[in-house]
Amino acid sequence: MQIKDFSKKYKIQTDTIRYYEKEQILKPKRRDNGYREYDEDSEKQLQLIIVLKHLGFTIKEIQQLLILKDKPISAECNNSTVWLIEQKLSNIDGKIQFYEQASKTLKNVKELIKEEKYTENKEVIEDLLFELFKSSDKRNL
Repeated sequence: MQIKDFSKKYKIQTDTIRYYEKEQILKPKRRDNGYREYDEDSEKQLQLIIVLKHLGFTIKEIQQLLILKDKPISAECNNSTVWLIEQKLSNIDGKIQFYEQASKTLKNVKELIKEEKYTENKEVIEDLLFELFKSSDKRNL
């Protein structure tokens, strides 16, 4: 399929697809006339890119993973892959903890606001939100 249909199918801008190609994480085949041809392999590759982006992987990290994926299996390759995944898991775990704290904080703020005593509760609300900010700052979110 051509880039227009490919972008519609995956709800991704054509510029993004071209960027992925420029960064060599998506490598469509070319027709005789030079047009890109997105086949089943291209679809699988884009699906992988989409999942990795949703997991918070950067383009550089995706490039690394794809390089490792194409290398012969080795201890070095496995160690590099495990290390990269451990880094991402740590980042995801930090975000989960932050969102759990954020959910509790917002529920507390909501209850304080429902009391309709904003003036009396203003300082408590600000303190709760400041604590949430400090928590996000510590986690580099």
